[in-house]
Amino acid sequence: MYSTQLKTAIYLCHLVKLLKEKLKQETLWDKEPIICRGDTIRLVAEVVSTNCQDDYARKVEEYSLLEIPEYWIIDFRALGGLQFIGNPKQPTFTVCQLVDGIYRQQKYRLGDVISSYLFPSLQLKLDDVMP
Repeated sequence: MYSTQLKTAIYLCHLVKLLKEKLKQETLWDKEPIICRGDTIRLVAEVVSTNCQDDYARKVEEYSLLEIPEYWIIDFRALGGLQFIGNPKQPTFTVCQLVDGIYRQQKYRLGDVISSYLFPSLQLKLDDVMP
């Protein structure tokens, strides 16, 4: 797990794709796996837990402020509210792509092929990563 810091917020992310060439600009990286600069991060992926408001609301806003190009929200247990995952509630993989400073969200369900701007050749389905 990597830590990312936004002013006073610190998150332990489930998965992070970093730009290796930017790590030399990270002042804490030599001692700890802590990232302070948003431009070092290309992708953050979070598996939704019972505190799903953080993943669906707060982190969407804060990661967009850090200008992280893509944020994946993986909700295996359909814990998100109806406004986030729809009705009926079902496992959902949400890809948030940063466009003009705002995340555009695309939701994927079981059987759907997930599309990623960062990984255009990705051939992944939610079914492939379900626990």
